[in-house]
Amino acid sequence: MTHEEHHAAKTLGIGKAIAVLTSGGDAQGMNAAVRAVVRVGIFTGARVFFVHEGYQGLVDGGDNIKEATWESVSMMLQLGGTVIGSARCKDFREREGRLRAAYNLVKRGITNLCVIGGDGSLTGADTFRSEWSDLLGDLQKAGKITDEEATKSSYLNIVGLVGSIDNDFCGTDMTIGTDSALHRIMEIVDAITTTAQSHQRTFVLEVMGRHCGYLALVTSLSCGADWVFIPECPPDDDWEEHLCRRLSETRNRGSRLNIIIVAEGAIDKNGKPITSEDIKNLVVKRLGYDTRVTVLGHVQRGGTPSAFDRILGSRMGVEAVMALLEGTPDTPACVVSLSGNQAVRLPLMECVQVTKDVTKAMGEKKFDEALKLRGRSFMNNWEVYKLLAHVRPPVSKSGSHTVAVMNVGAPAAGMNAAVRSTVRIGLIQGNRVLVVHDGFEGLAKGQIEEAGWSYVGGWTGQGGSKLGTKRTLPKKSFEQISANITKFNIQGLVIIGGFEAYTGGLELMEGRKQFDELCIPFVVIPATVSNNVPGSDFSIGADTALNTICTTCDRIKQSAAGTKRRVFIIETMGGYCGYLATMAGLAAGADAAYIFEEPFTIRDLQANVEHLVQKMKTTVKRGLVLRNEKCNENYTTDFIFNLYSEEGKGIFDSRKNVLGHMQQGGSPTPFDRNFATKMGAKAMNWMSGKIKESYRNGRIFANTPDSGCVLGMRKRALLFQPVTELQDQTDFEHRIPKEQWWLKLRPILKILAKYEIDLDTSDHAHLEHITRKRSGEAAV
Repeated sequence: MTHEEHHAAKTLGIGKAIAVLTSGGDAQGMNAAVRAVVRVGIFTGARVFFVHEGYQGLVDGGDNIKEATWESVSMMLQLGGTVIGSARCKDFREREGRLRAAYNLVKRGITNLCVIGGDGSLTGADTFRSEWSDLLGDLQKAGKITDEEATKSSYLNIVGLVGSIDNDFCGTDMTIGTDSALHRIMEIVDAITTTAQSHQRTFVLEVMGRHCGYLALVTSLSCGADWVFIPECPPDDDWEEHLCRRLSETRNRGSRLNIIIVAEGAIDKNGKPITSEDIKNLVVKRLGYDTRVTVLGHVQRGGTPSAFDRILGSRMGVEAVMALLEGTPDTPACVVSLSGNQAVRLPLMECVQVTKDVTKAMGEKKFDEALKLRGRSFMNNWEVYKLLAHVRPPVSKSGSHTVAVMNVGAPAAGMNAAVRSTVRIGLIQGNRVLVVHDGFEGLAKGQIEEAGWSYVGGWTGQGGSKLGTKRTLPKKSFEQISANITKFNIQGLVIIGGFEAYTGGLELMEGRKQFDELCIPFVVIPATVSNNVPGSDFSIGADTALNTICTTCDRIKQSAAGTKRRVFIIETMGGYCGYLATMAGLAAGADAAYIFEEPFTIRDLQANVEHLVQKMKTTVKRGLVLRNEKCNENYTTDFIFNLYSEEGKGIFDSRKNVLGHMQQGGSPTPFDRNFATKMGAKAMNWMSGKIKESYRNGRIFANTPDSGCVLGMRKRALLFQPVTELQDQTDFEHRIPKEQWWLKLRPILKILAKYEIDLDTSDHAHLEHITRKRSGEAAV
């Protein structure tokens, strides 16, 4: 990376103007995207304009198009909806309207348009772009614009960001707003579950999604629903029988409630709608169960954006500005999206086409095709749902294997969801499943029992670790552990936990040399708030912790905004890993985040204080500084607090907050529930295959490196990686992986906090094609 290229980002926008608008249905996280577009645009030297009320504002012009400043997007990050307004616009659909819009842009010298909205809004933008030169020609003929103005605005660049709670846009793993909508839905499902259990009721919940069942599908996975109805996969013709049998089976196993999730666009094989009332009447008539319907409606669009949506919106906003400023007359209009955790650019019309193909396939009742077009991630969700909800566990355990499940390390939200899906998938495969209490210590002491189907009932939504978890490592009790492996005939081990689960796995590998009993396959599923397990970009529990930190920071910022001139220093968990501090910094709009991975000196601290002194001269009179608990042994939270207090005398007050163990608690977020459920299912499928492979002379003998793995998410796929291979990638002293993907997001944090830094543009998203992306897409 040359110095010139570095410098290029800061001057990329000089002499250019960008307009940003939000259109169509609103979605939480749109504000984060608008904020990022404005601030990164200004950072590059461009002028940035807000367009209020969507395309309507573009057509009406006047005060609807206002220049944005750095401060005008302050405090926007935590607000739901869209601050600049959105409207459905008839005028823009007519050429006359688009002519007025073009005039308004040319007069202001704006040739770059960033549209945040659903597929309709993005298609409109593409039409506008393709007509641009004709529109300019008409305006010139009518004498409304000069030849010089026309030359200056000879072409229009367009970049789209998909904001839609339905997640119905093909080509993007997640659209802005989807995760927040799931948060709203899960809050309600959790609340309803408690009342349903009191009264032994059946609840039918209707969620949004006219043509796309994503919200309904993920909700049903995350709450362990009995049944889900989605437009893409209509039920078989005898579904009424099947549903009633399923509900009564659940009741007979001792469950006190049934939950049925319905997408508003649910249909049967003939395309006839299946409504929540239909289902209620069926259950009441056939089974006589006390049944209630709850239609969630616009609640799902409301509320604060989740941490994921704020980070997604911010990352997409940065990428959108880069795509606009690098655009030429020949680059097609593109959509900026996330695939796995990588930013990608996709041709807008290809995405719109595939999205239309889904609707067409559904209209022609080609449901299998519609499901395939939704992508691999959607299909995987569907497969796991079908397994967990529709397959009866076999009665006999003949020819079965015995697999044990345990938690290791500190508690993390989502551990229970992982245990539940591991146990149930194991039972469905006909295996005997044992649960081990208190980690390796319990394995040594024989705190082991057999788990049936209902043992893990209702576990998905519960935080912490119900099996009990300890940080103890196995090495010093190999003899007792080996004795119990023999006593309970354990043939495979699923270890759900943090860094200790991984180091424990390495010790088990070592121990195989002395103890034959340890020669059984094992798999580690990363679950820790710190997200520091080698071999995985994400670990179960980190998303929940991030949201907890975020909510707390919002409240703290609000208190600071009231008192004015106040700086808060907040200490987060994470051991030596700076993931939580960095991501929470992005999501909460922090001024700085101190972490171990990016060493800092007294000069850096001084620069940060000076930066805050300057900030207090603006209209934004508050500061937020995050510090990872182990970022520096001498520059402690107290030290930083004292330094800021002294240097800020007479300019600002400082306050400090150590967040502590609240970060390990709480009910798991939808992401953690869903991620844990899929990881558990994937691990158990692998385990069954591995045990079969390891049969030698009538017993299990596994001593190859690939029989002890970490299951991790890497970029776009879930991979099994031998623990021994991960050793070289690990910094054992500091308990972190040597390379961490999220460090690349640190510059964004600094730019959004108004630091004049070099933005490394080398790691940029290049334009990909949607078909190619399909085959290599995340199997998450």
